[in-house]
Amino acid sequence: MVQGPLYTPEQRARRDQSPWTIVQAILAPLQFLVFLVSLGLVVYYLGIPDGEAAKESAFLWATVSIVIKTLILYSIMVTGAIWEKVVFGKYLFAPAFFWEDVFSMLVIALHTAYLVALFTGADPFVQMMIALAAYGTYVINAGQFLWKLRMARLQGAREDAKRRAGASA
Repeated sequence: MVQGPLYTPEQRARRDQSPWTIVQAILAPLQFLVFLVSLGLVVYYLGIPDGEAAKESAFLWATVSIVIKTLILYSIMVTGAIWEKVVFGKYLFAPAFFWEDVFSMLVIALHTAYLVALFTGADPFVQMMIALAAYGTYVINAGQFLWKLRMARLQGAREDAKRRAGASA
């Protein structure tokens, strides 16, 4: 857990000037949108009784959506590590985002486990259960990052208010 401000003034300036901040701001909502669609497809597939003609097609759509979600996750993790290096000087586990990065490793591991299950021909139900576990960890991790975004905005607002108060004094 971080004690004190999330960003130093220098880190905040690097964050605000980095093109990787914009990349993250685009990829994060895109990933969430793909997640919602994919979650719907997985739940739809799981709700179809065995033997129904639609089951195979639903599995295909769910599988494609999970693979797309996983590829976006990998993209956001790589670009996020670059962002963290630019802002904090470390690719991962900077103190300000340590626990988010730790949990991100679990998210990545479960998404990768899904791909392993897919490419090794694991039972479709097992594949979908792994996907749901991966999605559950993703939701928790997204919540962690949203909390940090909120903390960063509050910190920025406090610092801006202090600057304005100092300028008007």
